[in-house]
Amino acid sequence: MEIRELAEADLSGLLDLYKHLHVVDEAIPNQGMVEAVWREALVNPRIKYFGVSAGCHLFSSCTLTVIPNLTRGCRPYGLIENVVTHQDHRSQGLGKAVLAHALDFAWKQDCYKVMLMTGRKDERTFHFYASAGFDRHEKQAFIAKRPGASS
Repeated sequence: MEIRELAEADLSGLLDLYKHLHVVDEAIPNQGMVEAVWREALVNPRIKYFGVSAGCHLFSSCTLTVIPNLTRGCRPYGLIENVVTHQDHRSQGLGKAVLAHALDFAWKQDCYKVMLMTGRKDERTFHFYASAGFDRHEKQAFIAKRPGASS
């Protein structure tokens, strides 16, 4: 197993892995649009997709965005999203490993903090993130959604 930054050729594997992220999700748009979004993300130096893989198989991943900031001595902060591990490979340390890799990258970028949110409400998920170094009591998150948008 290796932990690495994902590349253009990883799109198909990442989309397959995302099937384990949400039980129900919006339909994926046409392939051209998906590929355009992927290329845009890959060329943005502030967006990083990290994954745990073996050969061509992707088992776990997360996305880190490093956001410029005018407070905290102009140190950036990080936001982690879309943390997912393939259902058949959970509880093996892969999710923690990819999060540790993302955090290490963020600290090397001089981020003063890294945040993540989860829509999950179960204690097992909360314990997982706490064991990966995140404090659920540090801040309170608020979410606004576009009127008429589905969950």
